[in-house]
Order: sequence, then structure tokens, then C-alpha cells
Amino acid sequence: MTTATQTSPAKRIARFMGDYPIVPLVILLALLIGVLEFMRPGIVNERWLGNTIKFAIPLAMLAACQTLTMLTGGIDLSAAVAATISAFVMATQVPIVGVPVAICIGLMPAIAIGLVNGFGVAVCRVHPLIMTLGTGLIGTGCLQVYQRFVIATGSVVPESLSWLGTGRTWGLPNSLLLFVPFAVLIIWAQRRMGFGRLLYAVGSNETASSISGVRTWQVYLALYALSGLIAGITGLLYVGLIKAPSLSLVNPLLLPSVAAAVIGGTSIFGGRGGYSGTIVGALILTVLGTLLTLLQMPEGARRILFGLIILAVTTIYIRLTDQN
Repeated sequence: MTTATQTSPAKRIARFMGDYPIVPLVILLALLIGVLEFMRPGIVNERWLGNTIKFAIPLAMLAACQTLTMLTGGIDLSAAVAATISAFVMATQVPIVGVPVAICIGLMPAIAIGLVNGFGVAVCRVHPLIMTLGTGLIGTGCLQVYQRFVIATGSVVPESLSWLGTGRTWGLPNSLLLFVPFAVLIIWAQRRMGFGRLLYAVGSNETASSISGVRTWQVYLALYALSGLIAGITGLLYVGLIKAPSLSLVNPLLLPSVAAAVIGGTSIFGGRGGYSGTIVGALILTVLGTLLTLLQMPEGARRILFGLIILAVTTIYIRLTDQN
């Protein structure tokens, strides 16, 4: 009886963490910001906040691809390639067809990659990791071939995308004008729309979902097409932030996008997680990157420490949220 009484507060805390998994993430984010301010007093100000949000938004958007696909037990390793292709194609088409048409053309390859992924996963029953890895490699090759045909035309990043990617209004990044509606829509769709509930159902038990009448192949096809579209939009935003299209523009964000989703509480086995945690996860990784930069570590040591911290945070978080 005494032991039960002593352990009950810990169980209540664990249950609370499980019911509100975003709470420990917010606490961790606040601790990291506190450490950053302690290391360099005065660094946490309005300008730093704006820059942190500005660089966290593309990561959070690309991580949406991982969050949505992980809900079904999958993953999208082609998301960064799709985003890069969209950005590069759009920038090279602007001098030829103008901005509006170039944006539409740029999004088409990303959606096509998503549809191919969905077809492979849903109809051909290829594992999502293998399918998206393959389409990512194929997309990279196609982009290199495409570059040879448009190398003479040059590339232009539209002023509207530069304004969205780097501009500020009242001290806040203009990219929030895109991200806030985007995040609200994703979170609302997960919680309120039938499609969002289907993602959780398929991820929890695909066989039971099929027996219940769910056409899982349609869910997968729509899911990966949506992931491709989100990746394409992310690429357009990111090229506006960087202002220089390249053949590997968004590729460095691929693994951090997976890490942001996992740190945010999305299970790689499907059926659990949400985009709100992913957003906080992206902020945590961005602040962590700033922290490691202040420590002036060599690149190799930064990557090792970055990976160890991600593993430790994910392990602790999962243990906290699973014990209820």
C-alpha cells in the first residue's frame, strides 16, 4: 500500500505526459532557450526569435510529410528531393513562362513523385522506405538530366518568394502567413476530418481497417500525393529563403525532418502522433543547432553530438509517454 502510494505521483505524471505529449516538448524547448541565454546573455531577443522561426518553418513543413506518412507506419524519404526538384524547376522556368505558370510547373514533379510513391506502396505493396528511397534517387537523376537542358536559360527566384522567405512584418517572418494556415489545416485535418482518422486507423491496424470497408489503397495514394504537394510547397518557400536554387537545395533537411517528427511524438510504427508535436520538434532542432554553433564545435563533432542528443531526447520522451 505504501509503495503504491509512493509511486502514484509518478504514474500520474506519466499519464499526464501521455495525454498531453506536447508538454514535455515545450519544457525541453524552454530549457534549451534558457541554456542558450545563459551561454550568451542577450542573444534571445526579437531578432533571434524571428530568425529561429524563419529557419524552423521549412523544416516543420517538410516534417509534415514524415508525420503524415508515419501515422500509417510509413515514411517519405523522397520528400527532400521532391522539394528540391520543385524549387529548381520553378526557378529555371520563370525566365521562360513567368512566375505563376512556373510555380504550377514546379509543383507538378513533386505531386508526380507522390503519386508514384502512393501507387508503389498501395498497389505494388512495396515498403514505403524502399519505395520513397527509390523514387528519391530516380528524381535526383532526372533533375541532373533536366539541368543540362536549361543551363543556358539561367534561373530566377521570384521577388514574391524572396519576400515570403526572408521578409519580416512587425518583426515576425512573412513565412508565417503561409505556415500558420498550413499548420492549422494539418492539425484540424488530423483531428476532425475523416481522412485524418483514416490515417490513424490504417496505421493502427491495416487489416482491421480493410475488413471494416476502408479502401486502404486510396488512402495511401492520397496520402503520398499530399506529401508530394507539401514537399513541393516547402521547396518553393525554401528557395525564397536561400535565394539560390541548386541540385541539393533541400536535401540537408531530410534527416532533420524525420527527427523532428520522431521527437514530436509520432511513432514510426504508425497510429500515434500529431503535427503539433512535430512543430515543437522542429523548433527544438533549430535551437539545438544554434546552441551547437555557439559551442564552436567541428562539423564532425557537431553531427555526433546532434545525433546523440536526438537519440537521448527521443528515448526519454517515449518512455515518459508510454508509461500510462
